[in-house]
Amino acid sequence: MAERALAVRVSGRVQGVAYRAWTQAEARRLGVRGWVRNLSDGSVAALLIGPEEAVEAMVRAMRRGPADAEVADLALTEARDDGSADFRIRR
Repeated sequence: MAERALAVRVSGRVQGVAYRAWTQAEARRLGVRGWVRNLSDGSVAALLIGPEEAVEAMVRAMRRGPADAEVADLALTEARDDGSADFRIRR
């Protein structure tokens, strides 16, 4: 099964609403590796690595986000696998 690495930038009301913790839980549930972190402009960045189907499912989930989030946009860019062993929240 082919793996895909995708860089994601999420804009909208995505900080202060547990978006990173929710993303980590969803990624682990779906078997996606990588990381998520807040950016200084109020957006959230993530690297998703895993089977194509799992990464696509993660992107769909990230468009919704947790209950208190208001996702305005997802910018997606093909990326390289950084060797992440699991999914972590970066500071």
